[in-house]
Amino acid sequence: MSPELDRTRPVWRQVAAAIETRITSGDYPVGARVPSVVELSAEFGIAASTAQKALTYLKTEGLIRAEVGLGSFVAKRPVEPANQSEEQG
Repeated sequence: MSPELDRTRPVWRQVAAAIETRITSGDYPVGARVPSVVELSAEFGIAASTAQKALTYLKTEGLIRAEVGLGSFVAKRPVEPANQSEEQG
């Protein structure tokens, strides 16, 4: 069963948002492998180029990292500096 996509909005953005939601919810924890282009294409019923665009976007946003020959993985999230919260308070 593939998730419903709104064909009036860029599909790659919707796929990227779905993966981002899975990352932030903990479905894909730090270090976990994210689905490949082929897996995303099958899951969402989209072209491989669309899936690749979504993964490229997530990589540029720092949410995933790619390892040649191994796949894409959830990147470590940046840690907020401890003194930043003190400055705001």
